[in-house]
Amino acid sequence: MIFRTRTTPTRPALRKVRTTTALRPLRHRLDPARVEEIPFHAPDGVRLGLTRIDTADTGRPAVLLLHGHTASADMFLLPETRNLVDSLLDDGYEPWLLDWRGSRRLPYNETGQRYTYDDVALYDIPAAVSRIRERIGDRPLFVIAHCIGSLALSLSMTAGLVPGLAGVVSQGVFLTPKLAGRTSLRMSVAGELLKTRIDHIPVDFRKVGFRSKYTPLFALASRKADCPDPTCQILHNSAWGTGASLFVHENLAEAAHDRLAELLGPAPLWILPHLRRIELARSVVRWHDTDQRYRALPSNALDAAARIDTPVLLLAGSENGLWLDSQQLCHDVLARRQPQLDVRYTEIPGYGHLDTFLGRGAALDVFGHILDFLDERR
Repeated sequence: MIFRTRTTPTRPALRKVRTTTALRPLRHRLDPARVEEIPFHAPDGVRLGLTRIDTADTGRPAVLLLHGHTASADMFLLPETRNLVDSLLDDGYEPWLLDWRGSRRLPYNETGQRYTYDDVALYDIPAAVSRIRERIGDRPLFVIAHCIGSLALSLSMTAGLVPGLAGVVSQGVFLTPKLAGRTSLRMSVAGELLKTRIDHIPVDFRKVGFRSKYTPLFALASRKADCPDPTCQILHNSAWGTGASLFVHENLAEAAHDRLAELLGPAPLWILPHLRRIELARSVVRWHDTDQRYRALPSNALDAAARIDTPVLLLAGSENGLWLDSQQLCHDVLARRQPQLDVRYTEIPGYGHLDTFLGRGAALDVFGHILDFLDERR
């Protein structure tokens, strides 16, 4: 008698969810011996990342780089092109890079402890500044901040938590966030409709697969898209489903374009209530109104702008499809309400939001404005 074995269909493997707080490796072309990864935790115990680029020159001014939400320190170290760290090193500065809790190199946007931008402003940025100052002594310390990193920095500054900075470069948005009407509407509607089904929006279609709950979002992002890459579509054509655009497509080098899923990660939906409150107020406002742990932060950063004690360069691309003319608005409001502040505005023609750092020509078109500002105050 012949017995036939019955083959049981195998189920597809479940997607692995990252739970470790170990930092993903940085990708760069520097000598590894020059890249110092410093063990670093925020005061509330959350593991973060702090990286120093060794210059063998202890007299250089230091520059802290703050990435945007879902990005990471990688955005300043692109090996495919001349990046911001290259420019800072050649111009005589010591770069420091903070991976705050919204970093692509950390797991918190998908799993782990939830947070608001209050946590970034109260814990992450001041702790990083304090740690850097322990190492550099009385040398000048500048900050270059992008997007939400800049927005959170404005809350730290107006709380008086990072006094004495030599200068700040804010890219994209600072004290007066302004989104397009359809972006704000989609953010509100999507947050309400999707919050019970998903907690984050991924960018890498290859990881989630065709038969996933995220497929309709990718399909929606692909409408009228010129680029066939799903990651590019959900970022350039949709900005995680909001209908905004994160960069001018032709400004990206092919190598950087192919790494978008590595450079930008999932966007958590549970952060949207704070972001909506900020955008509706057209100011950076505190989320935690009753929690005494956050009482050091101002309820409205714009109302506390008089506490800013350092020169600020507001930088923005003329084609910013996410924050529109937020920086121009910020300059005009501060000029009217706080004329004693040293605040200037520079617009980069032909650039959007992310391409001011990731663009193939950013070293020529953008970084010079940043270095000129730093050099005047070093």
